[in-house]
Amino acid sequence: MTETETPFEELSDEVVRAAGLKKTFQLSRKQRKIERTDETKKVAVDGLSFSARRGEIYGLLGPNGAGKTTTLRMISTLIKPDAGDAFVCGHSIVKEPEKVRDKIGFMTSELKLEGFFTPNYLFDFFGAMHGVEKSVLEARKKTLFERFEIDKFAEVRVKDLSTGMKQKVSLVVSIVHDPEVVIFDEPTNGLDILTAKVVTDFLLELKAMNKSILLSTHIFSLVEKLCDRVGIILDGKMTVEGTLKEVCGEGTLEDKFFSVYLESKGVRQ
Repeated sequence: MTETETPFEELSDEVVRAAGLKKTFQLSRKQRKIERTDETKKVAVDGLSFSARRGEIYGLLGPNGAGKTTTLRMISTLIKPDAGDAFVCGHSIVKEPEKVRDKIGFMTSELKLEGFFTPNYLFDFFGAMHGVEKSVLEARKKTLFERFEIDKFAEVRVKDLSTGMKQKVSLVVSIVHDPEVVIFDEPTNGLDILTAKVVTDFLLELKAMNKSILLSTHIFSLVEKLCDRVGIILDGKMTVEGTLKEVCGEGTLEDKFFSVYLESKGVRQ
């Protein structure tokens, strides 16, 4: 860094910034049949821009197929955008994906852990992969395993764990390196009410630790409970975003969503 350059953190409190992200997928014959279309391509994300700040929870709200998961996967460097870019702690997902991965923890209900291994082994494996010092790793494992009650099942193979416990293990291995940005795709999807409460409480703890949390969901109450700001995505485009007050006014998030949705379909209210 030169003397005239300013660290990213001093320039802005924006920790994640998406700038014109676009992603198009080829549709197979089966997918075209399911979606009842003759089009061979689908624009999943169409010029999407938004930002998430330090110490806040930002929610991407939209129905299935709106582009939420694709957006999070691009920001997490799992897939490349066709156009646009996103920056995590100042690092480009296009030009510096390895630096972005050091800064993020990505959690999805689709993460499948190898059933043969134990939580103990997996935590150590992912910790080593992220280059976490052994003493730090052990201390972090103790804290997280006790926090999520994994300690009693540390040597039980993943295939023998309950669905809720598998989700907890997936969560702790995704944040083994204590990332600055935590990205959750449908954080409570498929969870029982007790495990869902544990996860949502932990998200609020991460926020209190000044982490930045970016999550996608289609659940209005989850956004209202957790999020400082929300962006409503329809057909891969950002339709409205801001604080809940800015987005909803005196109404509810559900009312606002359906108002925006019907407007996008050209339905007069």
